[in-house]
Amino acid sequence: MGKLLRDRFSSFRLAEDAKKNGYYAFFRTFQSKQETQVKVNGKEDVLMFGSNSYLGLTTHPKVIEAAEAAVRKYGSSCSGSRFLNGTTDMHEQLENMLATFLNKEEALVFSTGFQVNLGVLPTIAKQGDVLLLDRLNHASLYEGAKLSDASSVIFRHNDMQALEKKLSQLQDANHRIIAVDGIFSMEGNIAKLPEIVELAKKYNASVMSDCAHAVGVLGDHGRGTPDHFGISDDVELIGGTFSKSLASLGGFVAGDKETIQYIRHVARSLIFSASMTPSSTAATIAALEIMQSDDSRRLKLWENTNYSLKRLKELGFDTGHAETPIIPIYIRDNEKAYKMTMRLFEEGVFVNPVVAPAVAPSDTLIRFSLMATHTIEQIDIAIDKILKVANELDVKRQTEVA
Repeated sequence: MGKLLRDRFSSFRLAEDAKKNGYYAFFRTFQSKQETQVKVNGKEDVLMFGSNSYLGLTTHPKVIEAAEAAVRKYGSSCSGSRFLNGTTDMHEQLENMLATFLNKEEALVFSTGFQVNLGVLPTIAKQGDVLLLDRLNHASLYEGAKLSDASSVIFRHNDMQALEKKLSQLQDANHRIIAVDGIFSMEGNIAKLPEIVELAKKYNASVMSDCAHAVGVLGDHGRGTPDHFGISDDVELIGGTFSKSLASLGGFVAGDKETIQYIRHVARSLIFSASMTPSSTAATIAALEIMQSDDSRRLKLWENTNYSLKRLKELGFDTGHAETPIIPIYIRDNEKAYKMTMRLFEEGVFVNPVVAPAVAPSDTLIRFSLMATHTIEQIDIAIDKILKVANELDVKRQTEVA
């Protein structure tokens, strides 16, 4: 007794083997703020191309000052769930701001973006309903679907013919709910929301868009994918996180008053989790105020995105269908993806590997993500290093550079 779990998991050697072979690229330790240059694993001045801080607001003075002031006023924790003693006037202020920003009647904030989907999908999808999920949705949507009493149906990524075929076969369901990412977090492409909305109207289905990576990036002042396409009224629920463009920690869902009120009183991940800390809530409010008042960072982010995509494609790198600040560089070889990540780190460039079993071995990639605060010079240095290491490792490209 007392050793059952240890015995059960003692055969797990994946991480230790990767460390032994010099391929372990996870849980790297930062000793600095996440800016465009960071200190990580004791290495100074590493160019950061692995962050989700798309607008670079995590170090903005107003965001930091707001977080500090909130701790002084409210303390370090709310010490309870939103449902009971964990709601402050700041939570309500943030919810009102989000509802206005996203052109919805009401919004509700959770402790993390993952908890949004863990709570919302089981709450809105009942027995006899069907959830339709894009194959490349974020894991939180899949986990939320598993907790639901509804059936789940997966359709091919951004394939509208496949979605319509599934919808046409599900007309006996009580209700159909299509849930998709606004921007897909590894592939860097945008959901075909206008086509999804048209199919939803045709087959009497609801649409939810998880705009975790889209808020701050797409739409007027970063209002997300529905606003980007001008169809916010047709997307019944918009979800997302504060841990990316909004420079904090937490999550939200926004929609009509009746639906949000129901979620507020039924969603278990809200009711049984401690609320967002005062510092996180205040930081989010400050970041949202900056986004609303000044669109220059988002526009600079797109300058960096268009420049990077152009350069990478000219060099023959396979970036798939990327069209956002998330740029996959497909390596299509597990070992080379690990080696490339570690070699780039040695060269002073931080990127993230996406490898099997998270993706098929033929789809392994390096995730190159941009911030508004990157300079063109930093981007050029990073891409030059990527080219150098790709040549060293004989990474296949679509066109070879003379």
